[in-house]
Amino acid sequence: MFSKILIANRGEIACRVAATARRLGIATVAVYSDADARAKHVAACDESVRLGPAPAKESYLCGDKIIAAALATGAQAIHPGYGFLSENAEFAQACADAGLVFIGPPASAIRAMGSKSAAKALMEKAAVPLVPGYHGERQDSDFLRGEADRIGYPVLLKASAGGGGKGMRVVERSEDFVAALASCKREAISSFGDDRVLVEKYLTRPRHIEIQVFADAHGHYVYLFERDCSVQRRHQKVLEEAPAPGMSAERRAAMGEAAVAAARAVGYVGAGTVEFIADYSHGEGHSADGSFYFMEMNTRLQVEHPVTEMITGLDLVEWQLRVAAGQTLPLQQDALRIHGHAIEARIYAENPEKGFLPSIGTLTRMRSATAVEFQLGQGQAGQPAQVRIDSGVREGDAISPFYDPMIAKLIVWGSDRDAALRNMARALAQYQVVGLATNIGFLQRLVAGSAFASADLDTGLIERHRDTLFPAPSAPTIETLALAAAALLQEERSASNSIDPWASTSGWRLNMHLLRALTLENEAGALTLQIDYAGDGRHWTLHIDGQPHALQIDAAHDNRLQINLDGRSLQADVVREGEWLHVFGAQGQHSLRHLDPMAHAGHSEAEGGRLTAPMPGKIVALLVQKGASVAQGAPLLIMEAMKMEHTIAAPADGTVEDLLYAVGDQVAEGAQLLEFKAA
Repeated sequence: MFSKILIANRGEIACRVAATARRLGIATVAVYSDADARAKHVAACDESVRLGPAPAKESYLCGDKIIAAALATGAQAIHPGYGFLSENAEFAQACADAGLVFIGPPASAIRAMGSKSAAKALMEKAAVPLVPGYHGERQDSDFLRGEADRIGYPVLLKASAGGGGKGMRVVERSEDFVAALASCKREAISSFGDDRVLVEKYLTRPRHIEIQVFADAHGHYVYLFERDCSVQRRHQKVLEEAPAPGMSAERRAAMGEAAVAAARAVGYVGAGTVEFIADYSHGEGHSADGSFYFMEMNTRLQVEHPVTEMITGLDLVEWQLRVAAGQTLPLQQDALRIHGHAIEARIYAENPEKGFLPSIGTLTRMRSATAVEFQLGQGQAGQPAQVRIDSGVREGDAISPFYDPMIAKLIVWGSDRDAALRNMARALAQYQVVGLATNIGFLQRLVAGSAFASADLDTGLIERHRDTLFPAPSAPTIETLALAAAALLQEERSASNSIDPWASTSGWRLNMHLLRALTLENEAGALTLQIDYAGDGRHWTLHIDGQPHALQIDAAHDNRLQINLDGRSLQADVVREGEWLHVFGAQGQHSLRHLDPMAHAGHSEAEGGRLTAPMPGKIVALLVQKGASVAQGAPLLIMEAMKMEHTIAAPADGTVEDLLYAVGDQVAEGAQLLEFKAA
């Protein structure tokens, strides 16, 4: 076994690899960019080496710097994690040439699976099922129509040189084929300068099922069962689970054997994942014809590997290390078993309601369900923890624009799927993140939705249930309003230590009560409450929509509040962040903005002439000139951040008095971008 390894990655996967290495007594070397100098993965390792500036192409993608760091620190092997250089055949070969072990497959296997067309040709020779279709050079319409008739409708026409959905048509009937082909070819030649197309069977309700495979250098191959990764947004996985719901023992064996055949075909060594698409077009939870088809092979450890670990009791990183050190697989196929059910949710800094726009900023608060540190590796020795959290960030850390905005992977285990679902719902409800937008609320709706709960899964689930997953904003409940109001009242109470009754914030008045208006706002709009002070600093009457509600603060410690509302006891954490009050309680998470008229007097952004950058980024387009008169909502400039474009619009009718940056300039979060005067 190795005595020291270098981990050529960052974030949660670097922390994950370091945890197993620590358990096995292996020293670890972290690498980091300037943005990650104080990152969690650096602290998790025994020593660290700086690679360069924040952009990945100047740090984590610099294979020569990583190899030099490994040699300089005496590391014997490099674990690439996933992403970055993990599937780079040239890097794997360069490691070998430098006398270092690449903890992954040989470069030849990475190359073989890196080309989609070449991989399919290899799989066809290995008798691995492929999506029925025609991928050849013959392009006359009669021939292609005959191929479509042979495959069976519906079929999908795709431009051979295509991408982004262009040059793609679904054809439902033979009589519609010729017209659809002509349209597809016109779009293909216009978009790509190449009108060649391919014809494939179109699966209307596909499920994405992948098989975890492992191989050693001694010719042993196993599959560690399957994961269902059908729940996706923009072709990116959101929830993963193992085993796949509705999977029969016969189907599992067939898919596992096909995956092993795929691995054998390329002389695979180490951990890999063979991804299949399964046809569930005509059934509720069961395939009509039992068909499944090879999509691709990922020649690395997958993000979702923890669900496999939870149901097998195995540490896949330990297996990677042992295989890379030349050992045989710890177990053979007949010794592998499935125990219970596991689900993983990817918690991201993003805004689902705004097209999953990434969110960056500082994690001013991060609380989660109680989790047990990962300690698998002994096979079926005992029941795993019900909650596991793999994260590469801590409270106080920043999510930057340079890398994937993942906050954590939340993994739960249960004795069956229903138990795992309950554990996931409970764990999501306990998560508290303040400082940036997250997808936690979206995940809660997804897990609680009828489709996921009943395992009616396919890759179109999110789009099909968009109405329930993205509900219109609703007004906060009376309970949420009361908790937010109580938090503000508690602030007042804590701020005053005066014995002077005239300086007291208790609301004491001579011969009368203080009546005060309080305005709270969320995405559904603003609501004004009337607060009637009893004068003792502990009791109030809230008037909400004209109805009185008796309020009493029973206990307050840090952010934790216990109140009595109309005789009912309520508890919640209420976290103040500037104008915002984030309420975490039995009613879920709700964010309310306190509209303080005194704080806002004369300070609107439009009146103050400030329009600021919502996140660090680069100016890619200026859409107006200095002195331009614009209407409210008019686009003023475009920023690029986290590989996405963001348009800055006019907050009101007015005049652009000055542009403070040029195209190509980098700007920091909060930087004033232009001077604007409202009309």
